[in-house]
Amino acid sequence: MTPTRTTRLERGRSALGPALELVHTGQAPTRAVLTAELGVTRATAGAVAAELESLGLITVDAHPTAPVGSQGRPSHRLAVDPAGPVALAAQIHADGYRAALVGLGGRIVATAPGCGTVDADPAQVISEVVGVGAELLRSTGRRCVGAGLAVPSAVAEPEGTALNPLHLTWEAGAPVRDTFRTCLAEADVTGQTGDAPVTGFAANDLNVAALAEHRHGAGRGARHLLVVGTGHHGVGGALVLDGRLHTGSSGLALEVGHLTVDPEGRPCHCGSRGCLDVETDPVALFDAAGREADSGTSLLTQAAELVRTEYDTDPGVREAAGRLIDRLGLGLAGLVNILNPDRIVLAGLHRALVEADGDRLRGVVADRSLWGRSGSVPVLPSELEHNSLVGAAELAWQPVLDDPIGALRG
Repeated sequence: MTPTRTTRLERGRSALGPALELVHTGQAPTRAVLTAELGVTRATAGAVAAELESLGLITVDAHPTAPVGSQGRPSHRLAVDPAGPVALAAQIHADGYRAALVGLGGRIVATAPGCGTVDADPAQVISEVVGVGAELLRSTGRRCVGAGLAVPSAVAEPEGTALNPLHLTWEAGAPVRDTFRTCLAEADVTGQTGDAPVTGFAANDLNVAALAEHRHGAGRGARHLLVVGTGHHGVGGALVLDGRLHTGSSGLALEVGHLTVDPEGRPCHCGSRGCLDVETDPVALFDAAGREADSGTSLLTQAAELVRTEYDTDPGVREAAGRLIDRLGLGLAGLVNILNPDRIVLAGLHRALVEADGDRLRGVVADRSLWGRSGSVPVLPSELEHNSLVGAAELAWQPVLDDPIGALRG
């Protein structure tokens, strides 16, 4: 490295993390945009981009060309390196688990589904999904920066325990983060230098899904993003404020599934009745439609497919889905009144509901909320197919985004 470039990089070292995040989230497709976003000189931006390229994180177009008809000097294009390192992501839900390798930019490099049942012992199922992920790493030969685990439960901080895995047969308080880290060490999932296990993180599945949608999906550009969605059972919520997850004082914020939307409704496992959790999830849809789900297939997948294929053709399905839409709208209206988000993204079965009849859902939200009446709050379907996996990977990528050199070179 030349003395001049070294001096420029030293001036711009604090910009490495912000620069990487801009490329990671698609906000800096060229070096010119990167220069403007960082507020540095063109030379410093060039040194920063070159250092990120030397770390194997991004690529810089060596021979930029200007679009036909454009004027001025063409700018070097920036992109995440498709051959760069990955994070190991794992998700556990009531119908099974899945592991994936996720690169920068939220790109899923490889994925593998697991079994269709979840063991009552958290250590057993976490060990299994880590084993699947470790095999993906071995088969692809990718470098690993860290690992993230998404679980269908609030995860208390700083303990890293699953407080309410209601739809699993785990006991409350399962030490999921410590177990995950132990399993990573036992599976020999090592980091950049290959001499120590990668760091493992664990969080609620919808929280990390919200983070993924904010960075790479339907929530891009929102300042105050509310995400609500169904898992394979139940309903969860998450809030992203100015780019950061709002998890409350101990990681338990936005447990929206237990908002009452029908006081005379279905009994809920929390002890109440008519909660969003039991009025708008896949089980509620099948019950309302008088249908039986196939025990051999994901309940969430079956419910979403039922809405997508039969909402317009089957009056029974339309009436059942309409009931869920109305209940969901009531819940969202209450959340809008409390949180005043500038965008709402719906995931899981709720994504299929807003795609089937978004006007009906938005109408309920507008009619029942103060902010909905004064100005429309966009209600959008999620964009990412595996947002919980992508979000779990974001947990592992965050230390690299914060300090690329420290995370990758120690």
